[in-house]
Amino acid sequence: MQRDFSRGRLRVLTVCFSVLFVVFALRLVQIQGIDSQAYAAKAIDAGARKTVIPAPRGDILDRNGEAMVSSTAGTSLTADPYLTGPNAPKIAKILTEELGDRIDYFDTVELLRKPESRFVYVTKNVPAYSAKKALSALSEASLPGVFGEGVSLRKYPGGSLAANVLGITEGERNGIAGLEKQYNDLLTGTNGAETYEIAATGQRIPSAASTLKEMTPGQDIQTTIDRELQWYSDQRLADVVKSSGADYGLAITMDIRTCEIVQMSQAPTYNPDTRENVKSETLVNRALSNVYEPGSVMKLVTMAALADMGKIKADTKIKVPSSIRVDGFTIGDYWDHGSLNMTAGGVISLSSNLGTIVAAQQMSDSVFHSYLTKFGFGQLSGVDLPEETRGLVTPARDWTRSKHATTSFGQGISVNAVQIVRAVGAIANGGEMCTPSIAQSAVDADGKKTDLNDAKTTRVVSREAASEVTRMMEGVTADNGTAKGAHIEGYRVAGKTGTAWRVNPKTGRYVRGQNTVSFVGFAPADRPRFLTYVVIDNPPSNAGGGSLAGPVFKDIMSMALERFGVPPTGSKPPKVEHYW
Repeated sequence: MQRDFSRGRLRVLTVCFSVLFVVFALRLVQIQGIDSQAYAAKAIDAGARKTVIPAPRGDILDRNGEAMVSSTAGTSLTADPYLTGPNAPKIAKILTEELGDRIDYFDTVELLRKPESRFVYVTKNVPAYSAKKALSALSEASLPGVFGEGVSLRKYPGGSLAANVLGITEGERNGIAGLEKQYNDLLTGTNGAETYEIAATGQRIPSAASTLKEMTPGQDIQTTIDRELQWYSDQRLADVVKSSGADYGLAITMDIRTCEIVQMSQAPTYNPDTRENVKSETLVNRALSNVYEPGSVMKLVTMAALADMGKIKADTKIKVPSSIRVDGFTIGDYWDHGSLNMTAGGVISLSSNLGTIVAAQQMSDSVFHSYLTKFGFGQLSGVDLPEETRGLVTPARDWTRSKHATTSFGQGISVNAVQIVRAVGAIANGGEMCTPSIAQSAVDADGKKTDLNDAKTTRVVSREAASEVTRMMEGVTADNGTAKGAHIEGYRVAGKTGTAWRVNPKTGRYVRGQNTVSFVGFAPADRPRFLTYVVIDNPPSNAGGGSLAGPVFKDIMSMALERFGVPPTGSKPPKVEHYW
């Protein structure tokens, strides 16, 4: 009886051990085979260290493939206070010796002793060679717990070159201005990561399990900017702003055939590489964010509308009075005169406000307003840069007689500089207006290009109307025009000066003695290739658009024509009489 009981108990124990063995074996197979990655991740979770594999941010290139912005290897130093706490003063001393002013000794000691934390940033975005020296010094001193995390640092080899176009980043993955912001998603890429097991000393265990997620590099952005022309324009504009004492200046050059912006300058500007002069007024791109009254440049749009309606040609006769009184205001020209018999071409060449008002009386408020809308005013230009301001065009229903009059010569309407480039570009392009662009394509790590320029073209006036206005504009740079200093030897140049009173943004009233002066033009006038627009804001002198902005236009346009190999056409400009 006792023997039978012992045998039964033995059988039960044998079965139990057999079941346990099978379960253990199956579990081992599952861990080592079927779910090895999942269990490896769980196994290292408690003592794991995760290292980010940074995706290099894409470069920003000029139209010829030269880097205007690039990335270089950097390191952010992190620490595990559980490991660094006991030796915090020693570690902080070595780090401050190696990294200098990048970190503060006492702040670092506090970080390294941070309670209830296993991860802190000691310092970010250190050049890779500096971080390597610091980590090596800690290793030689047998002080564990500080780690290097690879990052990508932005470098701007041209310094302030095209800074307001290129923009700047905050950290390594966040563009906050310019193309860095506009194309941030394409430039950024996707970071990878590696997770691995560490020993109590903080060192990686070579034979331990690990997980790896590959990174995807950011794409390069190839722009329409010509680096050499941009550099020259930046320097020329900075010189005139400094010498004239103006508040700021802008210069934009567009290829009329493609609507590509080949140069966009601003002065003063900042240096994104050293972060010198980075402040709100220099960080913004004033060509898009600043609005102002364009002054006499707007006369081109007025004349283009009238020519499109069949109301006017370059030699149309206009009786110009000595002054016009409207809604209690007296309007005159910049020079005193009696009644004049002028041609439409003379009105543009000599920039007569009164002649423009008389001509514009042939349009109703609604028709005039519709042409302003066609030319893109009060709307975004569509250029691929952030922070554009629409400007302001008063609705036609709210126009008064004085609003109609002053709008015809560019007062009482606010615009940004790119809107003017786009509108006058339509005249240069035979009446067709297109969307300006600043980026050509995105290029991924495999060299695959994605076109970013989807410029759309819209006809705003007839080819004949554009041709008539071009004839008028050629008289501006003639010897008897208002901007003979903008003439380029050997080329036919169509242009227009602009001078407008500045508005006090606090009171909404004009400030007498403060002006925004400008010059816009294109060349060759009979076969247009480039358009350049120069704006000088609030020069202390009484200089006008022709005398101050005109010579800057001439120098930048001359450089563009030479740089792109545009020959003179050899034809002579048509003669436009000013008077009849």
